[in-house]
Amino acid sequence: MARVVVVTPNPAVDITYRVATQVIGETVRVQSVTRRPGGKGINVVRVLRQLGLDAMAVQPLGGANGAWIREQLAHDGIRTVSVDSILETRTTVAVVDNIAHPTLYSESGGALTDETWAGLTDAVSQSCESGGFLVVAGSLPHGTSNTHVARLVAAGRAAGALVIVDVSGPALLAAADSGADIVKPNESELLDATGAPTLEQGLTDLLNRGAGAAIVSRGSSGLLLAEINGARTLQPGVPGVSGNPTGAGDAATAGLVFALAAGSSLADALLSAAVVGAAAVLSPTAGEINPDDLAPLALRLGGRSLPPIPVTFHPDTTEVK
Repeated sequence: MARVVVVTPNPAVDITYRVATQVIGETVRVQSVTRRPGGKGINVVRVLRQLGLDAMAVQPLGGANGAWIREQLAHDGIRTVSVDSILETRTTVAVVDNIAHPTLYSESGGALTDETWAGLTDAVSQSCESGGFLVVAGSLPHGTSNTHVARLVAAGRAAGALVIVDVSGPALLAAADSGADIVKPNESELLDATGAPTLEQGLTDLLNRGAGAAIVSRGSSGLLLAEINGARTLQPGVPGVSGNPTGAGDAATAGLVFALAAGSSLADALLSAAVVGAAAVLSPTAGEINPDDLAPLALRLGGRSLPPIPVTFHPDTTEVK
């Protein structure tokens, strides 16, 4: 059983090319290459572990890319449940130059079979625990239905976990319809999915559908929390932070879960989300933070302290069969 279970429905081999300057239509020399298991959920797991909170990564994997991800997750000591897929796991490529916003080339990911989706749902049912957390995060493979998303949410809730869903499009609405405890779109995802002309109307739509709360990521502008009781909480972003924003939203999700697991209220957990998200911007690679950056960043938001990071952390490094 795992206190935090994170499902990445559409994992990828993430390749980052670092270049001097991004130029379209010309040959650009690559200064360095980084390859790592990726997808929003896997990024969330990495940041949670850097915060001292163990988490289990659940994902479908197939082909040579899937085998490589499986090996790397084991090498990195991440507890995993990997469901076999008949499809090759996708690849994404990010081009970074520290000047312009990173350029991301992202394969969509092929449609998972019903058997693979059933395996993911079974993994959630068997791995989640009462009082724990289920996070479903990231893009969804081609052909994903609302029913697939709803079953993941239902499995987490049936196990007694608090369910947090960070997806986009119709799947975001399906998560709300299914009673996810927290849905966490960014601003454009909220407006696109709901068709609402304003944030408030979009938030109200998600809450009326059945979400317990909705948190909107707004980049450097911070986060906005809407609760079912009508309360609204605005958490400003950390000022004066620049760098690589790729993965900052995933880190914010990890910061939110970290604070909630430490007993913070949802409104207070927004501070942790904002600070951990900002720390990720300072890292050149998505899914990475330096915990030493957290306290100085929190000081920029008035000096409120974050939950302490455990000094002893010895995760199980085996894959769950």
